[in-house]
Amino acid sequence: MDTSLLAQHRLGLILVALAALCWSSAGLFTRSIDLDLMTLLFVRGIFSGLAVFTLHCMLEKRFAISDFGKMGWPGIGVAILSAMSMITGIGSIFYGKVADAMVIYATVPFITAALAWLLIGERTTRSTVIASCVALLGVVIMLWGADWGGPMFARGLALLMSLGMAGFSIIMRRHRDLPMLPAMAASAWLAAFTCFWFADITTITPTQLGLTAAFGVLQNAAGLAFYTLGTRRLSAAEATLLAALEVPFTPLWVWLFLNETPGIWTLAGGAVVLAALFTHITGEFRRGGTTTESEFAPTP
Repeated sequence: MDTSLLAQHRLGLILVALAALCWSSAGLFTRSIDLDLMTLLFVRGIFSGLAVFTLHCMLEKRFAISDFGKMGWPGIGVAILSAMSMITGIGSIFYGKVADAMVIYATVPFITAALAWLLIGERTTRSTVIASCVALLGVVIMLWGADWGGPMFARGLALLMSLGMAGFSIIMRRHRDLPMLPAMAASAWLAAFTCFWFADITTITPTQLGLTAAFGVLQNAAGLAFYTLGTRRLSAAEATLLAALEVPFTPLWVWLFLNETPGIWTLAGGAVVLAALFTHITGEFRRGGTTTESEFAPTP
């Protein structure tokens, strides 16, 4: 395989892994910000959209504004699905149990692989399938001793989040020649606009505002930017597989910074997930010419 294409694929692996690390800080922020869900999502979306749009302007300079028109219907679809995932993902944890949300979220690589094959004819590599199965096993171990029984409403939100992420990942992969950072900025603002009608901004203190701004920029915007740039270089299924790094790292950060000790099953399952994903990443870095060039072709 062409060395430039291999380098693009490796860069994609790193970018999506960084996105997952950014997203995994959600637990730290949600535990530290005492706001209702709609107010939190409204303020978070405003700052997240501004950060992504600023990054796009820095990268594209004078073409930044015109790129909103170039993204077309695929960009609109990405914005809607991403906004839906933002709202439902946090909502599934807010209204239900983390255990329920995690086990549903762990199905995203499988949903993505199936939809990508049906909708755009993209086949998933055997190594991605194997790593996805091992990662799912790790999640099952993490949830072995978890407290189950959350409301069906929260589970429904988690399912919508999973479908939304699979959907916008496939669209971005299929239309990787289109500018998608504007779509991600628009998705954050769309989420903010949706939540605005139910938010109460009069309750926000300066400290909460600062934390929520950091939540929007460091957790959401950075994750969206890394994921958008990375998924253009990976298959849709592989991108969502690497995003599963968020699952074991979320309780890890809460443990390290908030002294909430995870259970033995969480530690054991998290180790399995990390082993599966890092083995996959290492294996992909060592791959040579066994992969077709079209599979990892960068944006034209």
